[in-house]
Amino acid sequence: MSTRDVTLDHVSIRFGQHTAVNNALLNIAGGEFFSFLGPSGCGKTTLLRCISGFIEPTEGRVLIGGKDMKRVGPNKRPTALIFQNLALFPLMSVADNIAFPLEVRGVGRKERRKRADELLDLIALPGVGDKKVYELSGGQRQRVAIARALAVEPDILLLDEPLSALDLKLRQHMRTELRAIQQRVGLTFIYITHDQGEALTMSDRVAVMNAGVIEQIDDPLTIYEKPRTPFVASFVGETNSIPGKVVSQSGFDVSLDTALGRLVGRSAGGRQFASGQDVVLFVRPEQLMLDPGGKIAATVVKEEFEGSQRHLFLEAGNAALRVSRVGGGAELMAPGLAVKLNFDPGRSSVMPAAGA
Repeated sequence: MSTRDVTLDHVSIRFGQHTAVNNALLNIAGGEFFSFLGPSGCGKTTLLRCISGFIEPTEGRVLIGGKDMKRVGPNKRPTALIFQNLALFPLMSVADNIAFPLEVRGVGRKERRKRADELLDLIALPGVGDKKVYELSGGQRQRVAIARALAVEPDILLLDEPLSALDLKLRQHMRTELRAIQQRVGLTFIYITHDQGEALTMSDRVAVMNAGVIEQIDDPLTIYEKPRTPFVASFVGETNSIPGKVVSQSGFDVSLDTALGRLVGRSAGGRQFASGQDVVLFVRPEQLMLDPGGKIAATVVKEEFEGSQRHLFLEAGNAALRVSRVGGGAELMAPGLAVKLNFDPGRSSVMPAAGA
């Protein structure tokens, strides 16, 4: 087992009567970029603090490299933690910020500076060591925080929503930067975020959390294309949800009666449904297509232009639907226009109505 492996062995964390994390069970492989994704209060940051040693699990074990971390403090674990606010020292130079953990460990000044310059090269900021932190852009400060964490040569880097304070374009740029840094150094990155775009674009695997429970662990494409629970389907990306009752099921294909007519969808996770069971059909906006021969009759409410995409809002029966399509030169569709829609049943998900 690699020293960079992390195992959560049935970890539960409670504060009084509140259960912040409930029976988390997973293995993170050494060198993996692994993200915990979920809304505020779902328990993802609590788990990160547990891995780093700032919180002890109420039940279960945290293992790093196969070793139980019980009663092993944060300073004794092979981890480094980057906080949301970065916690850089504004009056220190960039090099001194990076080398500060080495100074605490008694490393000499010459060796500290050498290591800081090496790390500045690694994060593509050569030659800025003598600048002050306030002279850097937000993205540059972010990279300096990563370099400081790497100075102590951890096996595992823990990142608690480090991009949340950046503007949209800079966040998107830093996603690429972070992934590139992780691949260069080969460390295990464990990343906390509520931003699905960050999780899907950077991660090897994603754990989606809801109310302290890990609902699904998969690679980003599977999380998006084949959600296993209603929460994952609705939280990760936009979706159309269409209630219905099961008529029949053949393999993964589920026939259901809805207010939009009889439709066919794919059973999520291979579930077996009973005839008459209440279910919900989930279809992504980009999977709904305008089709003159389609089964779903709808009326255009409005269409919004967003550069490379257009978002079409429609009414169909008692349902509000959304279609995303590639932008083009054609005029926007007029409100009140009658259209027909269709979708590939294999790209949809049918799940029980309970919890949807």
